[in-house]
Amino acid sequence: MIDTDPAADPADAGTNHRQLLEVEDLTKSFGAVQALRGASLTCRSGEVTAIVGDNGAGKSTLIKCLTGIEHPTSGTVRFRGQPVSLHSPDNARSLGIETVYQDLALVDDLTVWQNLFLNREIYRGIGPLRLLNKRAMVTAAQRTIEDLRVSVPSVRATVRRLSGGQRQAVAISRAVNWGSALVIMDEPTAALGLRETAAVEALIRRLQDRHVTVLIISHNLEQVFRVCDQVWVMRQGRVVAGMRTADTTSDQVVALITGSERGAA
Repeated sequence: MIDTDPAADPADAGTNHRQLLEVEDLTKSFGAVQALRGASLTCRSGEVTAIVGDNGAGKSTLIKCLTGIEHPTSGTVRFRGQPVSLHSPDNARSLGIETVYQDLALVDDLTVWQNLFLNREIYRGIGPLRLLNKRAMVTAAQRTIEDLRVSVPSVRATVRRLSGGQRQAVAISRAVNWGSALVIMDEPTAALGLRETAAVEALIRRLQDRHVTVLIISHNLEQVFRVCDQVWVMRQGRVVAGMRTADTTSDQVVALITGSERGAA
């Protein structure tokens, strides 16, 4: 089921990346509280982009607007060059935007293959005679896990038996499995140890090799510099700076997060 972003052409290397996602002057108010105050950023096709900032900077609200959980008060979101209005998570998924949340949204008592096809089951037959095509789903799940080189005991293993890193990998695999144009990851390794973090980061790099576009929200600046091409800094509801990770340092990013240094987005 894996299909990489068709907008990401390997020949489109260097500086002429197509902008898969463009966010312009997004605002979001909850009564008198203004969570977003005109946030703007872009994500290039086939790259890994990070959003960083302190708690309360607006990262979670921005992601909720991009995944259809919240609707922005004002501003524009363009996806593949076209303005879009994201009214619900299903609407976002229909465009190819998949999200891996911190809680992973996996069902512990279901198997790996069942989680990969949760709410997207394959059936055989027609009408009231339709039956679940278990064999097709197991085969497709196995192909996905092997293709992404995810280490799990078996696609028939229940998720409850997996380690934290394996669970995270399954959640990422599920997102990629549906031909996602953009995979958003919220703190993908926050609860993992060093070895499992390294495994998830290796998986993210493999997604990049396949020209899958990834947007990460992270407090881990070392991780941002290991796996990301671009980093955007949020503070007090605004995107205050954006830079290539190769052209900056973690000290400069920290200064921008805290407000002790100004930057140009």
